[in-house]
Amino acid sequence: MDFDLPDTALAVRDGVAAVAAKYDHAYWSRCEDEHAFPIEAWRDLAAGGWIGLTVPEEYGGGGAGMLELAVACETLAASGGTAGVFLYILTPGFGAMTLARHGTEEQKRSILPGVATGDTQFALGLTEPDAGSNALAIRTSSRRDGDELVIRGQKIWISGLENADWMIVVTRSTSEADAKEQGRRTHGFTLALVDVKEAVAQGTLTYTPIPKMGSNTVTSSQVFLDDVRVPVTRVIGDIDGGFPVLWDVLNPERILAAAGGVGGAEAALAVAADYAREREVFGRPIGSNQAIQFPLAQLKAKTELARLMTYKAAWLFDQGRPCGNETNVAKLTAAQVAWESANQAFQTFGGMAYSKEYPVERLFRDARIGKNIPVAEELILAHIGTQMLGLPRSY
Repeated sequence: MDFDLPDTALAVRDGVAAVAAKYDHAYWSRCEDEHAFPIEAWRDLAAGGWIGLTVPEEYGGGGAGMLELAVACETLAASGGTAGVFLYILTPGFGAMTLARHGTEEQKRSILPGVATGDTQFALGLTEPDAGSNALAIRTSSRRDGDELVIRGQKIWISGLENADWMIVVTRSTSEADAKEQGRRTHGFTLALVDVKEAVAQGTLTYTPIPKMGSNTVTSSQVFLDDVRVPVTRVIGDIDGGFPVLWDVLNPERILAAAGGVGGAEAALAVAADYAREREVFGRPIGSNQAIQFPLAQLKAKTELARLMTYKAAWLFDQGRPCGNETNVAKLTAAQVAWESANQAFQTFGGMAYSKEYPVERLFRDARIGKNIPVAEELILAHIGTQMLGLPRSY
């Protein structure tokens, strides 16, 4: 058993850290306050090859795997760019990883070189107002009309659409009711590549940004698809057979969310520890008080454990082995420690944490959403209870 990161992952960590060092907490807080995409950081990461990591080499990318991508995501978040997690989930994760595994040669050849250079961005259209975390219950439909699919429905909380060139839209080409009748609940899913700018220009795709509490460097929107026409050559996988492809979208999303949680925890702990070393009350640094020191130490231990499980899940994914249990445990523990670390950093700063003079309030807001997305921790606990402990289902 070898716990050393491979040289490829170490190179990614050092390379991303060198770029991230140019963008301090003030930069990320400014992007947050201005609701501005971190275009400077994006361009620098892309120029270094740190966005196109998982694009196969023949299309101009790094040919790396999930482990290297997780390390990149963690490193960026640990630098203070906690909302920067979306930079890795949306395009390298949803886009490059999905097409590299399941795209046709035509799709790879036409799209992946742009991902490798950072000129092409992605979004994922899965979540719906009435389905929530139950992907089986989505209602966005796709029907075949000659050589095209016609997509109709509504999505919500779709991140990054304002910058996206492509959106992978998850549709039902066979209704949930018909799939159940056939005894195959996961049958009838079709994933299609929608050209966002083209559909917007044609008036068949519209979206409305949702005002939100944090992570405003990337907009999240309600999306309306009104008979969007997509050539069948843009289907990823098979019509009606897209559910296995969807799993290869969801597992990377959870692994990257876990990596971002680990990095977010490190960012919050670093800010808290720096302050606790420097802030003096009653003639000594507050960090010398066990009431301050021990909670931070406990969270550092939890962060190391979450990192191990995140790397294990990423490694299993790269080996093509089942990783659902490990992915869920990594996502659960990383999201929890990110939130607990941000909360403890807030407590360490005392009343000053409420001030925008410090990055704590931003780290606090960015960390909270991780307990809910991309999957609520209650659903992860239900998975662990039923699938790993063999306990009965409640439904």
